[in-house]
Amino acid sequence: MQNNLQELAKLVRYYSLVSTTEAGSGHPSSSLSAADLMTVLLFGRSQKDAENGSAERGGSAFFYVDLDNHRNPNNDRLIFSKGHASPLFYSLYAVAGKVSEKEILTLRKFGSKLEGHPTLEFTYTEVPTGSLGQGLSVGVGMALNAQLEKLSYNTFVLLGDSEMAEGSVWEAMGVAAHYKLKNLVAIVDVNRLGQRGETMLGYDTETYKKRSEAFGWKAVVVDGHDLEEIQKAYELTNTLGDKPLMIIAKTLKGKGVSFIEDKDGWHGRALKPEELKQALAEIGEIDKGLTGVIAKPKQVERVKIKNQNDNLKIKITDYDINKPVATRKAYGNALVNVLESYPNAVVLDAETSNSTYSEFVKKTHPEKFFEMFIAEQNMVGAALGFSRRGKIPFVSTFAAFFSRAFDQIRMSQYADSNIKFVGSHAGVSIGEDGASQMALEDIAMFRTVFGGVVLYPSDAVSTEKLVALAARHEGNVYIRTTRKETSVLYGIMSQESGVMSHEFRIGGSCTLKSSEKDVATVIGAGVTLHEALLAYEGLKKEGINIRVIDLYSIKPIDSENIKKAAQETKNIITVEDHFIEGGLGEAVISDIKMQNLECRIQILAVKKMPKSGKPEELLAYEGIDANAIIRAVKEVVRKKVY
Repeated sequence: MQNNLQELAKLVRYYSLVSTTEAGSGHPSSSLSAADLMTVLLFGRSQKDAENGSAERGGSAFFYVDLDNHRNPNNDRLIFSKGHASPLFYSLYAVAGKVSEKEILTLRKFGSKLEGHPTLEFTYTEVPTGSLGQGLSVGVGMALNAQLEKLSYNTFVLLGDSEMAEGSVWEAMGVAAHYKLKNLVAIVDVNRLGQRGETMLGYDTETYKKRSEAFGWKAVVVDGHDLEEIQKAYELTNTLGDKPLMIIAKTLKGKGVSFIEDKDGWHGRALKPEELKQALAEIGEIDKGLTGVIAKPKQVERVKIKNQNDNLKIKITDYDINKPVATRKAYGNALVNVLESYPNAVVLDAETSNSTYSEFVKKTHPEKFFEMFIAEQNMVGAALGFSRRGKIPFVSTFAAFFSRAFDQIRMSQYADSNIKFVGSHAGVSIGEDGASQMALEDIAMFRTVFGGVVLYPSDAVSTEKLVALAARHEGNVYIRTTRKETSVLYGIMSQESGVMSHEFRIGGSCTLKSSEKDVATVIGAGVTLHEALLAYEGLKKEGINIRVIDLYSIKPIDSENIKKAAQETKNIITVEDHFIEGGLGEAVISDIKMQNLECRIQILAVKKMPKSGKPEELLAYEGIDANAIIRAVKEVVRKKVY
């Protein structure tokens, strides 16, 4: 068996080297260091036993995947957090007979599924990686999902020693221990050398071990090139009670090629053709006909959970139109209602659930609520893990704190993810807590997410309907909620009360006030929409008519309604509780320019450094309250630009 694994490891190294030389770039040295670790993980059984498959996990088979049925929910999960070792990743599947030598020589070429870092173009990629420090968090989400679904699959995460300096790794380790994820295995490739020299700890494997144990993991140190030691370490999987397993492997970067082995300056450098000849001579004769066989798990049919696809059938709370309600509280109500129709939904929060009101789910669906503590980067990474396993994660915290997890949010856009981000305490209207708590850049941040949706409800009813739409929508959605209580503007059956109904849609807006005599259109969302309505009443008393639009969908934007307003009123004033850069106003301007519309545009936004104070004081200070809107409209009238 050892000899067989040695031959397979040689073949893995061969493919890693020839593919990067053909590409003229890549990371062969980082692939070679982990080649033995991954060969044992995937092929660590005798050929005979592996070919017979296995009904139960155990023995010396460590990785169970049905390569012909990648959708088997009980397949083990393998995440290359050190995504630059993609040549190794692809080479493993070449040895398993799923990638031809012709295909592996397309590495990094335009149109190839074998991209420079793993993407979903390659069938066996669980999640795109490359931004270091994120893979273990995704693994946490996948391991939590296995617990939730009562599945026996394990999640394995290969990490580089350089990325162990990332705080998100330790966030993940803390939460993994808290949730007793015995089905999670991290493998650290301690090859000592990073991109520009030695890593922080070098070969101090004992410190890695002590730190891992301090975080509540079982940690073992192995020689990452001793196949027998590696096998014994993997055999600890699922035998440690309630602890996740950390395998700390001392390796040599470039292992197997003497002139790059443990040498600085070879990170991200492919061998030249003449160097490749020398390297292959050192590796020795290989058998390209050799195939590594991966053990199969028990076939498990996923129980089909029927989600309610018609959001109109989701229950909406019957709000008293005479009682103001904060949209953040309506979000909590909406979550409970959505979970009744979407059993695949889960809720994650960063120790703010009594402010975001996601705590309502803890009372009604405690098994669907995951406290992720004040560790937003790990929370978003774990949400991605859940999403990749078919869940619909709703992720909430103060909107300002999503900014520290933006790299995780950014990476999720490459993962075909279906995450619903909900940020509360947006804008200066939060009041006395001060600038550090005020999200003033969140709209801009989420507008940059490819294919993402940005929604901004203004009252309780619109919040619930937009949360329902978010659950129904396939893809990432950001919902911005407000701390301040606001009036109920929309009704469910409200013609008698005079409160209007509206059919909400992603990409929609609602014209709340209009006439043929409108001198300007005021576009707002959230708290500023209420200020616009106050301005409408004040101006109406003076005989000045304005149109008021609720732009609850900022991305995608309602181009038709904006075009209509621009053509009919010739003046548009946007007002937002957000910095001017990248916010609602710039979204409107961009749309107007794209449509080549002729109209005058003015943006009212947060333009001064905010401070503590009453919400009303801060809205006035920033020039985004009703009085500021009235002044802006009167300037339009004075200049007669309509």
